[in-house]
Amino acid sequence: MLTSPEEMQALQRVADLEPPLTALEDCLTGLAQALCSNDPLSIELQASALHRALAHAVTRFAQAAREGGVPGVLRHRLALASGRVAAQREALARATAALDRAIDVLLPEHGSPGVYGVGGAAERRARSGQLQA
Repeated sequence: MLTSPEEMQALQRVADLEPPLTALEDCLTGLAQALCSNDPLSIELQASALHRALAHAVTRFAQAAREGGVPGVLRHRLALASGRVAAQREALARATAALDRAIDVLLPEHGSPGVYGVGGAAERRARSGQLQA
């Protein structure tokens, strides 16, 4: 079966992009599992691996885009991976905010009081007996 040079180039592009995309997907799965297991060391290792895999995949896909385009199937998989990264980032931000709120409730004088925080306002009132603008 004879194929055109364009078809051969497209096949080569798929072969070049498949490994970094698969590595990225595997890292996302690994990080999700580490987050579910609440293992800080594993989370750190998986996050570092994800960072490297993401940087490598973006570089390879950008290069492929400059050299003639990315096949639609791989572009779709990269978009799905990007969505998973965004979802994990959002979940981590929510968990961090919840943890911060819990720490504030359990340790109200944790850290230095902020100027605009409740602790800072109470401290100013106690020192001066009045509110200052």
